[in-house]
Amino acid sequence: MTVKGATRITYTGLPGIPLIREGDNLAEIISSACREADVVLATGDVLVIAQKVVSKAEGRRAKLSDFTPSAEAHRLAGMVKKDPRHVEAILSESSEVIRAAEGVLIVAHRLGFVMANAGIDQSNVGDDSEGILMLPRDPDATSAKLKTDLDLRHGADLGIIINDSFGRPWRSGVVGVAIGAAGMPALQSLVGTPDLYGRALRITEVALADELAAAASLVMGQSAEALPVVHVRGFAATGQRSNAAALIRPKERDLFR
Repeated sequence: MTVKGATRITYTGLPGIPLIREGDNLAEIISSACREADVVLATGDVLVIAQKVVSKAEGRRAKLSDFTPSAEAHRLAGMVKKDPRHVEAILSESSEVIRAAEGVLIVAHRLGFVMANAGIDQSNVGDDSEGILMLPRDPDATSAKLKTDLDLRHGADLGIIINDSFGRPWRSGVVGVAIGAAGMPALQSLVGTPDLYGRALRITEVALADELAAAASLVMGQSAEALPVVHVRGFAATGQRSNAAALIRPKERDLFR
């Protein structure tokens, strides 16, 4: 039974995505996975893609041995109890250190994100204990390119999100957020929209790309699920399209800095 006026959004993890290597064609791999899963991409569909597969395809791997710690890296490493080479790698991707305490190094990433460890990760990177993976060079540009390639392959107007797991002020745990987006309003303003009683909303903005990214993360999982691409159907949003950079709060309005 379908309730009249009910909204339904479906999230489908695409199985069969292989371990990604540098230079792999993600549009081709995703298209193949859609065929295998009998998913026919249509206009309005959104594909949420895990940051790790994008970074791997772009060759964003490195080793701790590639980094020579600076004096600042040694100083911070003593505070956060991390390998100084790891700290140097974090600094190489950062524009500012925000907070440093034992086990925690919060930085402003060169792309503008405020996050732990500049997004540098060692999980699901490989069996090399010194291997690390950095964020994509330009997730919004990569999202736009994937959209162009996949739109042409499938004759559709798709939305693309690249997601990653972030911690948040005031809250424990991580959630999926959009670090790249194309083909959709990543941030939707509801200013001027009436509420149930006709009162116009004054400041409300909705981080649509983050909401889709968080829900997709439930399907992707955080460990060994091997479902790095999620197909979303039923999402409908109006408004001007924007990329994930629109979600970054300007420093002068960031009360946590």
